[in-house]
Amino acid sequence: MPTDYYQQLTRDISRNLTPLRTHIPDVMQGFGALSKAAMAPGAIDEKTKELIAMAIGVANRCDGCLGFHAKALVRLGASPEEFREMLGVAVYMGGGPSLMYAANAQAAFDEFTSIAKAA
Repeated sequence: MPTDYYQQLTRDISRNLTPLRTHIPDVMQGFGALSKAAMAPGAIDEKTKELIAMAIGVANRCDGCLGFHAKALVRLGASPEEFREMLGVAVYMGGGPSLMYAANAQAAFDEFTSIAKAA
């Protein structure tokens, strides 16, 4: 896997969503509003919500989710220890297939961490 795989994946997905914003604007605006509301800090802080989202992305084997949520977790200052504990819960909930995706999630987190350190 190239060292910029998740960066490129998230850029490609973002670009591929552009036509959907034109063709199904109500759906896209609704999803954006749902995302904003769900991730807003409240009783649970934004970083914890992103850890939950990443765990679900691992359990559901969603490559795009790994990229977008790894990027957000790095931005929010998630530690490698927090990230690995979350992966343990995701594997527990999703079994063997989630273990395979946990390895990919770690690669996404490491990729965005190295970019953040270089900046």
